[in-house]
Amino acid sequence: MIAFEELLAVAYRNERMQSRRLAKGAAMSEHAALVSVLQKAAGEQSLRDFVADRRAAQIRHADALRAREVRRAQRGKPREIAAETPGWRGWFDGSALPNPGRLGIGGVLVGPDGETVEIGIAAGMGDSSAAEYLALVAVLEAAARAGATDVVIHGDSRVVIDDVSAPQGEGIRSLAHHAARVRALIAQIGDVRLQWIPRARNVRADALSRAAFSPARASVEAA
Repeated sequence: MIAFEELLAVAYRNERMQSRRLAKGAAMSEHAALVSVLQKAAGEQSLRDFVADRRAAQIRHADALRAREVRRAQRGKPREIAAETPGWRGWFDGSALPNPGRLGIGGVLVGPDGETVEIGIAAGMGDSSAAEYLALVAVLEAAARAGATDVVIHGDSRVVIDDVSAPQGEGIRSLAHHAARVRALIAQIGDVRLQWIPRARNVRADALSRAAFSPARASVEAA
């Protein structure tokens, strides 16, 4: 059976919501419910081929966005960055090696005066969604420590961003404790906006999450 995290990564938001309602109403596991919803969407196509096609489409979309930004830069036009605000800005990303496996979390927090906090640490064991959530928590905690009251935080995980904004009781049950921590931190800070960006525009946070797996960093953390 295809891993739950792999299915989550390619499912559209409405499909994830349908699967949660199905799991709740039919007393099914979230994994089985999502398989059922995606199999219906796949029609006569095998689920594995359907997932592969969705993943390929995501990659093509990210490549197209990257190419568009390259063309814009070559024309000499300023890059459009949605995070340009007078307040604090953040980026988060999480990695699992393998998935599930060891977790690495990365984050960047930039203040209105240019002050910067970078996060790149190992975070135990789990799956990629847990890693993404833990990375978001780490950035929010850094913002709270810095006294930020207005933050725009970017990430390339639709699963996490959609889950945080899901109505009460409609989130992913296995991630509920992470969502609760995120909501508590948002309430503490005040004005926090989560915004999805393609992976191509989340390079620094991604690199920091992967750097957490390096032997040098592991030896420092163990010291």
